[in-house]
Amino acid sequence: MTVLPRTGGDPVRVLGIGGTLRPGSTSERALRHALAAAAAEGAETELITAAQLTLPMYDPGVAPLTDEAVRLLAAVRRADALVLSVPGYHGGISGLLKNALDHLQELAGDAVPYLDGKAVGCVVATGGWQAGVTTLTSLRSTVHALRGWPTPLGVVVNSATKPFDAAGGIADAKVGDQLATVGRQVCGFARLWSAA
Repeated sequence: MTVLPRTGGDPVRVLGIGGTLRPGSTSERALRHALAAAAAEGAETELITAAQLTLPMYDPGVAPLTDEAVRLLAAVRRADALVLSVPGYHGGISGLLKNALDHLQELAGDAVPYLDGKAVGCVVATGGWQAGVTTLTSLRSTVHALRGWPTPLGVVVNSATKPFDAAGGIADAKVGDQLATVGRQVCGFARLWSAA
């Protein structure tokens, strides 16, 4: 295992956010595989699933924030890098995940605002290729707007091809390799940014 240190020798911290409200969804399985690859690189990982994102619709300036929103914001602040894995609904990001990303507006006044300087791996799960590519483009645009750095590889997982087996393991080696690459890339970019 290669440990990727940050300044001071601490391991890189990678936060995974995503999935759907359905446990074991394709997007959640994909997220877990990407985080496992980051952990294999020596990163500390944290996971916030869609089921933990039962947030009210974001309304700027409304306080107090819910406990779930406070937890999300604290986790993003701690993270050196993120992996976002979203379902594609009708050519776009699910409303639940977009609402969670909208809550990151609360980081605007931080010393490090939004996702500034953080590598963000982007993964989309859909029931077809066309909607997946459209959703991936949308997700990457949202990450850019939040000042994050989408990794060079973004992954579309077509659930219609049955990429995972019944136990949640990788059934499609190419998908497994792509998710592992995302996990490695967020770790590598976080280490390079810290060194800079």
